Amino acid sequence: MNRIKIVIAFLFLARLASAQTAPPADIATIEQNLKKLDVLGSVLYVAAHPDDENTRLLAYLAQEKHYRTGYLSMTRGDGGQNLIGNEQGELLGLIRTQELLAARRVDGAEQFFTRANDFGFSKGPDETLRFWDKEKVLSDVVWVIRKFKPDVIICRFPTTGEGGHGHHTASAILAQEAFAAAADPKRFPEQLKYVQTWQAKRLLWNTFSFGTVNTTAPDQFKINVGVYNPIIGKGYGEMAAESRSNHKTQGFGSARQRGDAYEYFKTILGDAPKDELMDGVNATWSRVKGGEEIGSEVERIRKDFDVDHPENSVKALVALSDKIDKVPDEYWRMQQSKVLNDLIAACKGLWFESYVAAPSYSLMDSIPVHSQVLDRYGDDIKLRSIAINNSLSANSAAKSFGDEIIAKNQPKTFENIFQANKITQPYWLEQPHDQGSYKIPGQEYVGNPENPDLPTADYVFVIEGKPIHFERRLVYKYTDPVRGEVYQPLVIAPPATVNVASAVYVFNSDATQTLQVKVKFFKDVKDAGVKLDVPVGWHVIPAIVRIENKKKGDELIASFAVHPNGTAAQSGVAKFLFTHDADNTAYNYGIREISYNHVPNITLFPPAEAKLLNLDLKIAGKKIGYIEGAGDLVPDALKQVGYDVHQLSENEIMNGDLSGYDAIITGVRAYNVNPRLAVEQPKLLEYVKNGGNLVVQYNNNNGLVTKQVGPYPFSVMNRRVTDENAKITLLDPQNPVLNYPNKISDDDFNGWIQERGLYYVGDIDPKYSTVMQMNDPNEAPNNGALIVGNYGQGRFVYTSLAFFRQLPAGVPGAYRLFINLLSKPKNQQP
Repeated sequence: MNRIKIVIAFLFLARLASAQTAPPADIATIEQNLKKLDVLGSVLYVAAHPDDENTRLLAYLAQEKHYRTGYLSMTRGDGGQNLIGNEQGELLGLIRTQELLAARRVDGAEQFFTRANDFGFSKGPDETLRFWDKEKVLSDVVWVIRKFKPDVIICRFPTTGEGGHGHHTASAILAQEAFAAAADPKRFPEQLKYVQTWQAKRLLWNTFSFGTVNTTAPDQFKINVGVYNPIIGKGYGEMAAESRSNHKTQGFGSARQRGDAYEYFKTILGDAPKDELMDGVNATWSRVKGGEEIGSEVERIRKDFDVDHPENSVKALVALSDKIDKVPDEYWRMQQSKVLNDLIAACKGLWFESYVAAPSYSLMDSIPVHSQVLDRYGDDIKLRSIAINNSLSANSAAKSFGDEIIAKNQPKTFENIFQANKITQPYWLEQPHDQGSYKIPGQEYVGNPENPDLPTADYVFVIEGKPIHFERRLVYKYTDPVRGEVYQPLVIAPPATVNVASAVYVFNSDATQTLQVKVKFFKDVKDAGVKLDVPVGWHVIPAIVRIENKKKGDELIASFAVHPNGTAAQSGVAKFLFTHDADNTAYNYGIREISYNHVPNITLFPPAEAKLLNLDLKIAGKKIGYIEGAGDLVPDALKQVGYDVHQLSENEIMNGDLSGYDAIITGVRAYNVNPRLAVEQPKLLEYVKNGGNLVVQYNNNNGLVTKQVGPYPFSVMNRRVTDENAKITLLDPQNPVLNYPNKISDDDFNGWIQERGLYYVGDIDPKYSTVMQMNDPNEAPNNGALIVGNYGQGRFVYTSLAFFRQLPAGVPGAYRLFINLLSKPKNQQP
């Protein structure tokens, strides 16, 4: 294997490192890995999104059959909704990436992605593949197949559309094409500099029964995956529920299932299996040259393993390592060597990790690294070296490559220094991207769930006379008074970040607004400045804010006065640049930190910029009550244009005077996630009847907490318009919501993002006015996006339009229309 291929393979293998550094070393894990050591087979599961994967099947394949098992998700789930917070888009994709990694740590599979972006619901594969740029995403699928070398590929969905979502169907189309393309040297030949072609034995469709769609059949090949694993102490239905319950942003907490459960399969390409999934595939050591002897030795080691004294197996495992080193098959030599090395460390009671003392450092900092080593069972392990980021350094008390004996059960700390030469920005967010796909910085990044070049420590121990290499992810470790010992990812930041107070600033005239930024310092600076670059037609004072003598950890607020003149365009982007005296780089980074208990902390550095909107915008009313839903940024957007937005508590709804609110809004999916709305609903309708204005944003048709959301009947349907440019026909052009205080025209529906709306309503009572209609291509017009009904002295509005996406994105017409929904004319009568 040439050096380039070795480096690429190593980066690909390193992708699964988690925030906590040492892998499990309990007896159950050792026994499972002893079985895994004897299996040379691999399966790749392919679908479109986080949560599409069959976690029960993945767990069975990885933990019962001990195949190397992977899940390739086309996207990171960026376009979905978030039930636990207000993160959307690429921020949601970051969380769901970590949720998938958490799920894989439970079921034992590995995780991969393509560059495809989840741009929202798609009604067909043609649209999906057009947005994704089919050839680029296909090349990613081919790359993962050529790297992973699956014997069997399994799709979650068919190419014929039963999966419903266009992304689902597209994932199957791509898998089917990649099955052949991965074996064809004429397809994506640039990859062959790093990898070889690969032909999987078969491609299967894992048929399903979802709701009213049942694609299983008695004559299909089937596997009972509901068996019990006595070593782990769980069945695979139980393990699958634990895995799937990590998808918390989607509300996918699952009950543990026990007992027989069958998975069904239909052969798409290749030979059909008859008795076993791996029919026709040699998944034993005899598949590689010289492997028969290794297989016999593995069986002997398993037979002789003593659960009370795992250390007794170390000598035989190290001897086995010498034999595996000579296996000519590079793929299985690398895979099984990694399994074996972890087994040797676990059986020897060898524990080690590398960590830093602070959560974040600045680019080009010299970072002290503490590496702790413990040999629990003996005093015959020697530490040869610890390399941080491939720059070798050694403990000050030892020679550079000296073999220092590790005393029995006595932890020892070694000190290293490494220089931070790259910020820890998620690789797919390093460059601006289009709607359909991310830009990947290099071939070696393709497929990886996280950056493959994050800081690591490379250990070399001498065990039974043999040098053995191990890698540990470099982390920040600390002790929390409630949670105890906590591991979090190490953050390497720019010298300073500039966070803008608002992502969008709306100007309704040539009046001046103040743009505030928070500057956070990640290193000491003597002389620095923050400059604001504005588009043509905008004025800013001052052009630059000077800063002196700041320490790491300091923060300050800087303010810029901005206003448009008569030549300013309707929208533009203001960019903030930080410079300091230590280098000549202008840094355009903010910082965004995401923290949930079920995943590691997430830090990214988005561009330090804000959108400037110069709108002809009229506002009526001032005070808004907001009832929180599943999480959205609509309140922030309304505050930006001058509304006083107050989050309403249940006590205020039930016992307070609501008449002072010009409008009350319910957040997205509020009637799905807030069960108290069933109790509060009569009070809200009473508010409407007495002259109030209630605006209800979209809800899912499943799990509504009350059967009647409005004063008159309608039904929430699983209908949507995914084309964000779909033509809008105004059915009731004289309706106040289209005229007061802003006159709405066709231009107000330009520039929308991702979709027009979702979960439109139907079965609409005639007391409501249907204000507009729209449709996706080749579909009938849908009038359920916005309904308005007078009730008593007030007005009820239900809208399925995706304002929760449009307002944070600064879509001008969405602001004008939403303000109209909040503005009931004083003379409006029922």
